[in-house]
Amino acid sequence: MKTRYLAGTSLAVMGAGFLITLFLPQNLAVRLLQGGFEAGLVGGFADWFAVTALFRHPMGIPIPHTSLLLQNRNKIINSLISALETELLNKDSITKRLRQVKLFKGLSSGILKLVSRKKIRLKVIDTVSDVIRQVPLEQMTPSVQKALVKFLQSQDLSPVLESVSRQAFRSKVDEKALNYILNFAGRWVSQPENEYMLGQLAHNKLQEIQLNGMKGFALQAMLGFMSEEKLGNILKNLILSSLHEMSYEDSPFRQRILTEVRQQVSDFTENPEVADRLKGMIGDKLADSGTEQWMLSKLEEIRTRVLSILEKEQNNGGRGIIKMYRWITNNLRGKEEMMDRWEQGILSLIVQAVEANYYRIGLLVRDNLDQLDDESLVQMLEDKVGGDLQWIRVNGAICGFLIGIVLTVIHMIIA
Repeated sequence: MKTRYLAGTSLAVMGAGFLITLFLPQNLAVRLLQGGFEAGLVGGFADWFAVTALFRHPMGIPIPHTSLLLQNRNKIINSLISALETELLNKDSITKRLRQVKLFKGLSSGILKLVSRKKIRLKVIDTVSDVIRQVPLEQMTPSVQKALVKFLQSQDLSPVLESVSRQAFRSKVDEKALNYILNFAGRWVSQPENEYMLGQLAHNKLQEIQLNGMKGFALQAMLGFMSEEKLGNILKNLILSSLHEMSYEDSPFRQRILTEVRQQVSDFTENPEVADRLKGMIGDKLADSGTEQWMLSKLEEIRTRVLSILEKEQNNGGRGIIKMYRWITNNLRGKEEMMDRWEQGILSLIVQAVEANYYRIGLLVRDNLDQLDDESLVQMLEDKVGGDLQWIRVNGAICGFLIGIVLTVIHMIIA
């Protein structure tokens, strides 16, 4: 430390000067210098003792009230922590400062500076690609599968089924399904082979009916001139007419069918046994080994696609990152109220974390200081403030020299 050498040199100069003046012929100049060197030697030695006594025992002698830093180590640490917590980094000032931070504005400016540099964009893409490549999908898939099964088992599917059914009714899925069935039935009945099949079925069933008397005679007479083709044509027209009538929204038959369907669906979704059975079926399917392989193949497929997109983006210089940044900023522009809400929410969480963990600052400082032994602590303090303290010794020697000359002059005048 240069200042320590300078301080030692100043003390040596004072001592050497005083010794030399003792052997010189006594005259006015020598007497003035002798008085100055004597006072400078006393002042420099006194200041050396004072500065040294702060850190250690002077000359290794355990003189009372020396080595003050080590003897008062706990007091100094407590004072330092107290000053840190109450003055330098008090909780109120940190909280106030945090609440004044424009988080999103600073974050936006920082991100803009980063994405404007091509090197940074390419580095981001490389990092993301490496992370995606190193994801252990084979080890991760069983854990994901078990987590899904566990999550499903902990859920009650009844509210989900009820919500789905309500959404389906609001979207008129039941009416769309009924229209599809009516259209399909109309197309099916209109096909000639199906028309003939209906006539054949009806003719066979009518022949199986056993009636006596005039009813039986009338039935046989009708079957005698009613062929299967005619009977099928009649049935087709009856069915098409009924289907056409049910296609109107104000049809009473249509409304009865829809009401019955909705009632059955509601009863189905509100039945807890249905939800439990559905949960069991889905859980068994998720836990199946084939599902694990399917999930792994899908994850591998997703990874391949993502890496392909990232490779194209890298070849493009990472311009997609800029487009993404602009898209996000454009979507958030004009939503200052929402952004302020988000920002205050995030800052509140940070403030809560600071308030909950503020005491750890003092604990951290104390822990770090406690890890230092006496020699390391003294060395650290000397490195930080020792240089300035050594100037006290230099100033003491110089001031003592000057004061010694003045006192010598006064002594000579009085004498």
